[in-house]
Amino acid sequence: MDNLHDLIKHRAYEEPPEIEIIKRFLKDNLNSAASIKVKQSQIIITVSNSALAGSLRMLLPKLQKECGTNKQLLIYIGSVNK
Repeated sequence: MDNLHDLIKHRAYEEPPEIEIIKRFLKDNLNSAASIKVKQSQIIITVSNSALAGSLRMLLPKLQKECGTNKQLLIYIGSVNK
């Protein structure tokens, strides 16, 4: 029987394309980073402070169009893993 480590080691993992689009968008437009989670009907974008969250809020329609998704975009303020 294979152990869990061997199974995970050989698994090909691909990020959803929305993650790369959002990270690039934030870097280009706001010169910032964020943590992103993609769920069934939501994309959660966690940014480091409220000023950045407010700026991003104004750009959400543009970001939604670039992502080409129907998922709800949510902005959280919290710790960002780089």
